[in-house]
Amino acid sequence: MNASTLALEVAPLEAAPVRKAPVVISEPQWVKWLLITVGLGWFAALLLLPLATVFIQALSPGLAFFWHAISEPDALSALGLTALVTFCAVPLNLLFGIAAAWAIARFRFPGRQLLITIIDLPFSVSPVIAGLMLVLMFGSRGWFGDWLSEHDIKIIFATPGIILATTFITVPFVVRELLPQMEARGPEEEEAAIMLGASGLQMFWRVTLPGIRWSLMYGLLLCTARAVGEFGAVSVVSGHIRGQTNTLPLHIEILYNEYQTGAAFAVASLLALFGIFTLLGETLLARLRAQPTKSH
Repeated sequence: MNASTLALEVAPLEAAPVRKAPVVISEPQWVKWLLITVGLGWFAALLLLPLATVFIQALSPGLAFFWHAISEPDALSALGLTALVTFCAVPLNLLFGIAAAWAIARFRFPGRQLLITIIDLPFSVSPVIAGLMLVLMFGSRGWFGDWLSEHDIKIIFATPGIILATTFITVPFVVRELLPQMEARGPEEEEAAIMLGASGLQMFWRVTLPGIRWSLMYGLLLCTARAVGEFGAVSVVSGHIRGQTNTLPLHIEILYNEYQTGAAFAVASLLALFGIFTLLGETLLARLRAQPTKSH
């Protein structure tokens, strides 16, 4: 036996690292079921019962009454205006959201924090205040009122004012969904694409957009839902002109104030259905986003 073999036999064995068993926190069964009961009860009281009440009140007068309430001219006008405002506000926020998220995530520039604060402004300011701000700017006695009157341009108490109000209220949704993911991804893949000869447009379509597509769709879904249901800012700038400047929420308010309760609930059920489809869309997007990416 040589010296090296003897040294190996005599050398003490190193102690293997001791792995600690994970600590499992277990609560008594009654605590678990109490929390589940409280959560489900709160959910049912605040969401399910009011939602069920809307559909019960809408359908209780009969299907013929329901159809008449949602197909009469004022309701169709409100539905068409809501769709028009949504189709204008959402694409505008799509373009602004992508540009703002890209600028904030990829660049450091003076006023960056101010831009973030301005984007969050609709979350902290009441929609009614937002409507009053637009009236102060574009009303007949506003900052640009004289110029608008001279050129026969009407914004307040007209469709453009409703579009502006809805766009302002829905500004943060796309940006706030895109910004965290763009900051987490970093610019490395985009820089590599540019170094390999891709143009800016090619980089966006083939590198940036596939990486943010789920956040983008989720932000668009939230933006659309908020645009359809906006009430406060639109109420200030619309003028409540029946058949012209009433969106669906405003039309529901007028029907309810005129004691046309059945018709009000019938029209409200359309917004409730849209809200349900929005929740289903969010659930579907969450499941698709959680699926692992298949490698080709």
